[in-house]
Amino acid sequence: MLNHTHDSLNRALSLIKSAGRVVALTGAGISVDSGIPAFRGSQGLWERYDPQEYAHIDAFCAHPQKVWRMLEEMLTLVFSARPNPAHLALAALEECGHLQTIITQNVDGLHQEAGNTRVIEFHGSTRKLVCLSCGREQDIRSLEDFSVPPRCAACRKIMKPDVVFFGEAIPSAAQNSAVLAASHADVMLVIGTSAVVYPVADLPLVTRRNGGKIIEINLEPSPLSKDIADVVILDSASTVLPTLVDGLRGV
Repeated sequence: MLNHTHDSLNRALSLIKSAGRVVALTGAGISVDSGIPAFRGSQGLWERYDPQEYAHIDAFCAHPQKVWRMLEEMLTLVFSARPNPAHLALAALEECGHLQTIITQNVDGLHQEAGNTRVIEFHGSTRKLVCLSCGREQDIRSLEDFSVPPRCAACRKIMKPDVVFFGEAIPSAAQNSAVLAASHADVMLVIGTSAVVYPVADLPLVTRRNGGKIIEINLEPSPLSKDIADVVILDSASTVLPTLVDGLRGV
């Protein structure tokens, strides 16, 4: 059973139907039903790997082979995952014209696999490798023989996934695109994220400052729930989003 009131769902449907531009901000919670645990929490990687020792850019530069032991485990999870009903529902929202852009903190590529075409990857993507020495980029899926750690075909240095490690800045193109999308959103769907880590935490506030509405879909209340969100639906995105799609289609 959906853990929200009938009025909350109807209000969300009304806001989406009347909006000119809808943007979704997604976090780790949307991919849990695809078998990818959040990094934090009882089953998260950071319970077993100290992020300062394995996920800081200084750690990668100093001990890339050691860090790649953790990365190999992470990539095995990511590449075995498939889009869940929440991802597919967002793709359906784009297809029927109700969703313009997704801003995601996730690096798993599941939004694109589900069918979304306008995705801003705020923290990069595991689907691409980059060489910190010569700058060469490589689509990981194009590698016929993926060995760990992968080495650059040009300079033979160890490559890293094109994701934002602790100690690295958010890519300016992604950040600028995200802020622009948030500032023009009539409605922002905040899904599977508590939105407490900056600079991504500022994006719902950007939407609010520009007159937009916030619909939060999370399993538990977040700092947005009390004073920022206009509608709060506390339930699984895999349940809520398909229900919203059906409502928008008149099913």
